[in-house]
Amino acid sequence: MLKNDLLLKALRGEELQRPPVWMMRQAGRYLPEFIALRDQYDFFTRCQTPELATEITLQPLRRFPLDAAILFSDILVVPQAMGMNFEMKPGVGPWLENTIKTSADVKNVIVPDVEETLGYVFEAIKLTKKELDGKVPLIGFAGSPWTILCYAVEGKGSKTFDIAKGFCFENPVAAHELLQKITDTTIKYLLKKVESGCDVIQIFDSWGGLLSPNDYDEFSWPYIEQIVNVLAEKVPVTVFAKGCWFALEKMSQSKASALGVDWTVTPQIARYLTKNSITLQGNFDPARLLSPPETIQKIVKEMIDEFGTTKYIANLGHGILPNVPVEHAQAFVEAVVNYKKI
Repeated sequence: MLKNDLLLKALRGEELQRPPVWMMRQAGRYLPEFIALRDQYDFFTRCQTPELATEITLQPLRRFPLDAAILFSDILVVPQAMGMNFEMKPGVGPWLENTIKTSADVKNVIVPDVEETLGYVFEAIKLTKKELDGKVPLIGFAGSPWTILCYAVEGKGSKTFDIAKGFCFENPVAAHELLQKITDTTIKYLLKKVESGCDVIQIFDSWGGLLSPNDYDEFSWPYIEQIVNVLAEKVPVTVFAKGCWFALEKMSQSKASALGVDWTVTPQIARYLTKNSITLQGNFDPARLLSPPETIQKIVKEMIDEFGTTKYIANLGHGILPNVPVEHAQAFVEAVVNYKKI
């Protein structure tokens, strides 16, 4: 039994006096204790060692009165399990030497046995749930198939992912075959995450906003919706598609329980596009956490006033930045926890 189920209530659309709060990448590079572990262990060692993943997941909860934990992991563990040897290069980020270039490459991509290839994630969930002892819900996540394809084809981060887009436009049959393989693997992975103890699932479509609305409808949303349709039978699902305000109306008609919004759309427009039919999550600009704490608290109050306390989860509009002072993150969380409607 959860001692704090505020997040689940918000996802159900129950009337609340204040919204729940958590931060994307809350277990991350802005925390000194995270940096200490980063200096000892490489990135994927931290992801693949259940004890380390659990410790990192719990770190922000020791500091802040958060309403949810999100399992420390990475979206790239899924393509790794599918035979793509991603590494995390210092100063570069995600790196894949042998990228997907041809239809033959797509044929060689496997849909793995997730228990065999990703068992370390499920062990981390079980260990984290034990340590949380019902304090707050645990969120599990995965990247959208389109976002995973971007990295698989591009081989690294990009501002435009034009190589990935070009692959889809030049060879749509192979692109759809790859997207379906990623989708099938992701569904199996997330179902096992839920079975292992995750209370909520979030899908990150980090690069959906690089597609036109028509291309989004072809290469991203149908695959996210497949995942949502299966997972929503088990747990609440949140979809966060960065830069995809144009798809909010369509996404709000799905089985998702919540939609994440970034800072480029106002609460009023997000509510209008979704007809106030679904819980919204966001949309504080992470760079705004570099403002003085009193300014952060003022803007957070204004944000909640505009979204309302019902069908709303206070969060950032993207992951927290590594140069944010811990005290500023604390000001953000406490401003939500102490919110009073005047």
